[in-house]
Amino acid sequence: MHKIFGSKIDAPYLTRKGAYLIPFKNSKVGVVKTSKGYFLLGGGLEANETDIQCIQRECKEEIGFEVKIGNFICSAETYMKHDTLGFFHPVQTYYDGTLLRQIQLPVEKDHSLVWIEYSDLKNNMFVEMQNWALQQWWKLKQERKL
Repeated sequence: MHKIFGSKIDAPYLTRKGAYLIPFKNSKVGVVKTSKGYFLLGGGLEANETDIQCIQRECKEEIGFEVKIGNFICSAETYMKHDTLGFFHPVQTYYDGTLLRQIQLPVEKDHSLVWIEYSDLKNNMFVEMQNWALQQWWKLKQERKL
């Protein structure tokens, strides 16, 4: 499943692909908390990097964890005007998975791992399309497809 947010206008967009993990443990979802709010674990792909490699790298940087990546959940993209990047077009892919063990200290000091009940996290993600991705994950989980 794929969803497009926002409306594309005639402007030069910066497109950035990203990959994200939705880990679940003891009825809670693992997310990153920053001063801006809640985000899924992951980020933008670097040159020649796969979704899986991106998630593995980002989870080490953000929270210091080794991860097991499971099923593809969905993807989404949005067209927006970013405060510093200008016209921005992030394209994100989402997977379920598991945090295995902490193998290093996080590199990104302003990121902290928190475990939150889905009902408390629903519609409280900083990024609109990550709210939608989380809802798609929850539907699949309820249908026992995950």
